[in-house]
Amino acid sequence: MSAPAAIPTPPAPIAAPIPSEDQIARKFDNCVADLLVNAGLGFGVGVVASVLLFRRRGWPVALSTGFGAGVAYSNCNYSLNPYVLPGTKVLPANKS
Repeated sequence: MSAPAAIPTPPAPIAAPIPSEDQIARKFDNCVADLLVNAGLGFGVGVVASVLLFRRRGWPVALSTGFGAGVAYSNCNYSLNPYVLPGTKVLPANKS
């Protein structure tokens, strides 16, 4: 019996660098999606709290929706500007 011929594998594709516009667009899309999810969850929690605890008043809905939007804003700020995180330092470039 003869051994089957080895099939050459194609070389791995080289990943092209992602343009900066696409990186920012992807981060902004994630920010908008996060805003919709967090504000929607806050709205839902506010409606439930308003109906069950606060005799159908409007302020729990507005407050919890604002909390959700604030969390989304904070997450987006960290995503777009990573130097805001506590404990990070921006070091100057070495000029040799």
